Amino acid sequence: MVAGTGTLINVVAIVAGSAAGVALGDRLPRRTRDVVTDGLGLVVLLIAALSAAAVLEPAFRTAVGPGGPVLVVLGAVLVGGIVGSLLRLEDRMEHLGGWLRRRLVRGADDEQGHRFVEGFVSASLVFCVGPLAVLGSLSDGLGNGIEQLALKAALDGVASIAFAAALGWGVAASALAVLVYQGFWTVLGVMLGDLLPEAAVASLTATGGLLLVGVALRLLRVRDVPVADLLPALLVAPLLTAIVMAVR
Repeated sequence: MVAGTGTLINVVAIVAGSAAGVALGDRLPRRTRDVVTDGLGLVVLLIAALSAAAVLEPAFRTAVGPGGPVLVVLGAVLVGGIVGSLLRLEDRMEHLGGWLRRRLVRGADDEQGHRFVEGFVSASLVFCVGPLAVLGSLSDGLGNGIEQLALKAALDGVASIAFAAALGWGVAASALAVLVYQGFWTVLGVMLGDLLPEAAVASLTATGGLLLVGVALRLLRVRDVPVADLLPALLVAPLLTAIVMAVR
């Protein structure tokens, strides 16, 4: 199967789910959409907790030492946050959302515009921050099958219905971010020739779980954590894990 097929299926699922969600959302009152958003925030928080629990993985602890997993995640978040803030990734993602809104949604008022950007940013982060986005894309690029991305496509398709019902067409625009992000990891998989070691996967999963907490806080309207600025942590975590393993 051609490399990238899994990501294309994922993109189609998000767009189709978003269309269904928008059709449903237009029939729901504002209060109901807010409740749906709060529910999504709670579910994302649950997924975040399950992912962050990867710091307890035996392979991770064995590779970097008993206290190493938390320190690796801490270092990844700090270094990744510094890099991301200097690159202004959060601002760039919001600007991209605004640009897409102006191109795709004509005549939208300020509230609709804000809803579009929030839908784009929040959905992009949820769909991109997670182990399946990275590992599934790597597996696709390595020619090991698209099963993981097919599963992710099904999950994202269902999630996009709920997201779009609450946040509108911005969720469909997040398919562009998924295409670029997972496309990068697919190309990297084609170049690598092998998967990441188990300890690196655990560090990536735990760091992604912590970032998802920030997404949940945004959806629950507790605090607008600049999660996009923290995305480089997903690259830093496996690198730090490799460095600690080499030193030990």
